[in-house]
Order: sequence, then C-alpha cells, then structure tokens
Amino acid sequence: MNDQYSLRGRVFHKLREDILTGKYAEKEELKEAAISKELGVSRTPVREALRQLELEGLVHIVPNKGAYVNGITSKDIYDIYEIRSYLEGLCAKWACEHITREQVDELEEIVYLSNFHIQKEHWEQIFALDNRFHLRLYESCGSKILEHILSDYHHYVERVRKNTLSSKERASEASAEHSAILEAVKSNDPELAEKLANEHIFKSLENIKHQGLTKLMEQHEDN
Repeated sequence: MNDQYSLRGRVFHKLREDILTGKYAEKEELKEAAISKELGVSRTPVREALRQLELEGLVHIVPNKGAYVNGITSKDIYDIYEIRSYLEGLCAKWACEHITREQVDELEEIVYLSNFHIQKEHWEQIFALDNRFHLRLYESCGSKILEHILSDYHHYVERVRKNTLSSKERASEASAEHSAILEAVKSNDPELAEKLANEHIFKSLENIKHQGLTKLMEQHEDN
C-alpha cells in the first residue's frame, strides 16, 4: 500500500503539513495523546509518524520527555531553493523524453487558467495552479525518485511560496516562465528546458531575497 494512504502515512502527512504551514510553532511539544485524540487514531501511528518526521529533521525526540518541532529555518529554505533549482532543471530535461500528450494538455490548461486568474487577481487560485504546474511536471519526468524528492521540497517551502506569488507582477513572470519551460519540453529541447527550469527557481529565490524571507514568513503566520 502507498504510504500516503496507510494510517501511519495519513498521520505523517497531516502532521508534516501542520508543521510546514505554521500550525505548530518551533520548539512546541507534539503530544501523542492530544494528536491521537484530534485525529481519531491510536497513539501507535502517531508515534511512528513522529519518528519519521524526526528522520526528515522536522521534529526532534527527547527520550523520556517528548517530541518537539524543529520546523524549517531560513537557511533551510535558501538551501532547498538552491537544491530545487538543479533538480527541477533535471526534471524538465527528463520530461522531454517521458511527458505524455495528456500531461502536455493539462500543463497547457494550467498556464491558460493561471493567466486568467492573474488578471482577476484571484490569489488562492493562482497559488493552487502554481502548485499543480510543478507537481504535474514532476510526474512527467519518468522518475518516481525525483518526483518524490521534488514534491517534498515543494511542500517544505509552501509557507513562503504563497506570499511570493501575492503580487501580480511576480505571478505574471512566474506564469510566463512556466509557459517557456513547457514550450521547451514540447519542442524536445532538453538543454533549454533544463536551463529555463533552473532559472525559474533561482528567480523565485531572488524574489524571496528581495522581499525579505523573515517578512514573508511573518506574513504567512498573520494570514
């Protein structure tokens, strides 16, 4: 069974999402009894999920005391964006060989809908479509390993990505960059697709640096 759909998997994904979106503050204790009651499960899958979160560096467990949130630091976010830039380039390169007609059609629809919602300044839809574009591109690379790694990194920086797309100018630029990546993939130009995908993530990182990471994280917490 896919871990995402196992009991432990569901608990793990829920807790990870809650940590990454700021529901739990850094250094806050994650109490097994309270979480099991909230999620309607026994303490066993909660304990297993906490151990898995510790392996990912999001939680640290103190023997005989409890589990505490590490969260994502500013350095983690910068590191993730730089790593993502290379891996997303590789993803786009491999997508040139493996992408299907159905995946191309869906990505084209995402770009079209993104441009529509950008003009209307529908921020929730813009963010959701940005998510869909990247996740669908990951699926098209032909590698489950790379798809899994990129999907995790994508979710890790969700709390700041949402605010980077909250300006019409950057949202429009990002959509144009998505369109260019897709055209390179459709044209079966792996070198160009890799270059454009790499640059797209670096431009997102530069935008974060320009706006100020601390400010972006505070904006998210205030939402």
